[in-house]
Amino acid sequence: MKPGVEEFLAEKRIAVVGVSRTRGFGNSALRTLASQGYDTFPVNPQAETVEGRKCYRSLSEIPGGVGSVLTVVRPEQTTRVVEECIRLGIKKVWMQQGSESEEAIGAARAGNISVVHHACILMYAQPGSIHRFHRWINKMLGKF
Repeated sequence: MKPGVEEFLAEKRIAVVGVSRTRGFGNSALRTLASQGYDTFPVNPQAETVEGRKCYRSLSEIPGGVGSVLTVVRPEQTTRVVEECIRLGIKKVWMQQGSESEEAIGAARAGNISVVHHACILMYAQPGSIHRFHRWINKMLGKF
């Protein structure tokens, strides 16, 4: 298993930064994690609600904070998310494929944050449908 995955998923309060109002990967990840018992928090400064739940403009607005952050923003925005995590003391970040950048990965490591990158969270968080198949393929190839 990729380093940091188990620690990330051990946290029960997860923010999804960059989640859309109605569709997209972040929205799917938010719903999937919530269905598995995680206390999930949508973060998008442009949305009031997501999936009928209050959406937060930033990580600092989440009451009680979170233990892990999943980023689904563009790579050039991920470094800013990492900087906010450092300020708030959040020590676990998952940069969903397409969200990572070398700058953000470096910033996370420099900030003593456990970072998972170049991996799909839905392959690890008790996957269903196509993600279960991708997980099986990666196990067969020795990548999991």
